[in-house]
Amino acid sequence: MAKIDAFFELMQKYKASDLHLLSGSPPILRINGELQRVKYKVLDDVELKPMLYEIITEEQAKEFEETGDLDFAYEVPGLARYRANYFMHKDGIGAAFREIPENIKTIDELGLPQVLKSFALLPKGLVLVTGPTGSGKSTTLAAIIDYANEKRKARIITIEDPIEFVHKHKNCVISHREVGHHTHSFAAALRAALREDPDIILVGEIRDLETARLVMEAAATGHLVLSTLHTVGATKTVDRLVEMFPTDEQNFIRSLFSDVIRGVISQTLFKRIDRPGRVAALEIMVATYGVRNLIRENKTHQLSSLIQTGKKYGMQTLDDAIMDLLSKGVIDPEDAYLNAIDKAKFKPFLKRIPKDFTEV
Repeated sequence: MAKIDAFFELMQKYKASDLHLLSGSPPILRINGELQRVKYKVLDDVELKPMLYEIITEEQAKEFEETGDLDFAYEVPGLARYRANYFMHKDGIGAAFREIPENIKTIDELGLPQVLKSFALLPKGLVLVTGPTGSGKSTTLAAIIDYANEKRKARIITIEDPIEFVHKHKNCVISHREVGHHTHSFAAALRAALREDPDIILVGEIRDLETARLVMEAAATGHLVLSTLHTVGATKTVDRLVEMFPTDEQNFIRSLFSDVIRGVISQTLFKRIDRPGRVAALEIMVATYGVRNLIRENKTHQLSSLIQTGKKYGMQTLDDAIMDLLSKGVIDPEDAYLNAIDKAKFKPFLKRIPKDFTEV
């Protein structure tokens, strides 16, 4: 047992999502979205460095010393898997660990909208899950893949950096590939995946132009592709993806994107007030004919209107999702107000209007 594993046991005891170990600070846990210091001595570089080096290979140590950064996954048998990042900072070495639960929660267990099950059964196209870092995108993607694994007989390839949720073979045959370990890059793995008889391809993140291009090509050639972007809202997601391409290509890409897109799920995570934990509010855009036409004609500013009127297709706005959680007493009114798009709708729930300098 590695010395650092004691901190992971502490994470599980307090149901923490993240662990931060930094030279010059005591250990810190993120519990229900808030950072809390552990009652432990301040760690210094002399103590922390060998603790962190104990769980990486010589090759990983060499990479970290050359670049000052390292991403990898670490597993404690019988406990959980962790997504890890090592970095250098002013006071020495530092590390951040995020727990990846061993048991994958289903769409129903997470309380996610039923339309996500329909996305899992699509024969082809592109489905994007978006939101800021830490908003639960990987958990939502894992639930969609799990549903496909239960209901389909398909070949699934996941390409991640690092591998997060590990799916067991159910009705599907699943291969997990890790960038930097099993393949050189997302783009290289995507090219290879097209020759590996896939039905579903999960790309952990669209990070660059080449990956974006290959993701859309894969979706256009008869595969279901699932991926993530660090954007908030369906409209911004469409604009961001198109704007990744050179100006002279954007009209073509907008047309291609309108053909392949099947859905955009944009989520924001909230702290619960009814019980410990967090809950996601989801904006969902289903790519109906009208939605695809607006994308093709570069009228994305009108998408929110179609989302508002598309409830029969499973669409919902972020504000409607937030209002639903608020009316059920799941989230705090002030938190709802600060994260809403149309804040006026949430003012009646407030005892006082919080100061929001972004509205000035």
